[in-house]
Amino acid sequence: MKKNKRLFLFIAPGLLLYLIFFIYPTLSALFYSFTNWDGITPDYQFVGFDNYVKLVTEDSIFAKAFTNNIKFMLFVVIFQTILSLLFALFLIKNSKVNVFLRALYFFPTILSSVSVAFIWTFIYDPNMGLLSSLLSDLNLEVLSQNWLGDEDIAIFSIAAVQVWFHTGQMLIIFVAGLQAIPSELYEVARIEGASRWQTFRTVTWPLVAPAATIVIAYTTIQSFKAFDLIFAMTKGGPNYSTEILATFIYTTAFRSFKFGYASAESVLFMILMAVITYVQFKALRADRVNY
Repeated sequence: MKKNKRLFLFIAPGLLLYLIFFIYPTLSALFYSFTNWDGITPDYQFVGFDNYVKLVTEDSIFAKAFTNNIKFMLFVVIFQTILSLLFALFLIKNSKVNVFLRALYFFPTILSSVSVAFIWTFIYDPNMGLLSSLLSDLNLEVLSQNWLGDEDIAIFSIAAVQVWFHTGQMLIIFVAGLQAIPSELYEVARIEGASRWQTFRTVTWPLVAPAATIVIAYTTIQSFKAFDLIFAMTKGGPNYSTEILATFIYTTAFRSFKFGYASAESVLFMILMAVITYVQFKALRADRVNY
């Protein structure tokens, strides 16, 4: 018993930090979500589920932010997962060139989100940006767009930046998963006369699926938390076309001073993230079982 008490001392600091910085804020957000607290004065009133009802039935901006988040997430998850897996397949061998290329692709990940936002805001500039200049040099001016000013494409323009930003990070996870696959399985597939696609479908994908589960789940969470990138590039504009749940919560709390309402948004935000991640995990697990 005394030994167990001593062991508890090792986890006590981490547990204390977890309680202070995660459990307490989470419970506080849940509590304030049932109030009309303005975040400044100590006075507030309980409003029950009014904040949640208003969010779901009346708040059109919340609905738009959620729709934008889904668009952003789908674009990033699909393209980032596919690109990182393709790069990993080409760079799986530990040659000097491949190691250099992995480091090169990983480099954007170590940059701050604000730095990346400023770089790509300049690249997307419709007048003197690098992308417009490149299209002009290639006589493709017809493809030039107001990448961050057009409501129809702004969210996808930022999603493309997110893919560029984190593909190298997911690449490393896939490389680790691919290198863990026994080479004997590929030799058997080659002896059996399997094509490259058959080898990938029956050997590579089933065994790299655990890594894919991590990549997709992590990418989904990143997509819902891309506050700094979007806020630095567009602040949610134009006309809320790049507003996502994270930026909407910030605006509600720190600009409108509706902390009770923002707390309700945060609770729904956590629930939505949990549900989407769970569905993805179950779908990928079922896919692995089918193999």
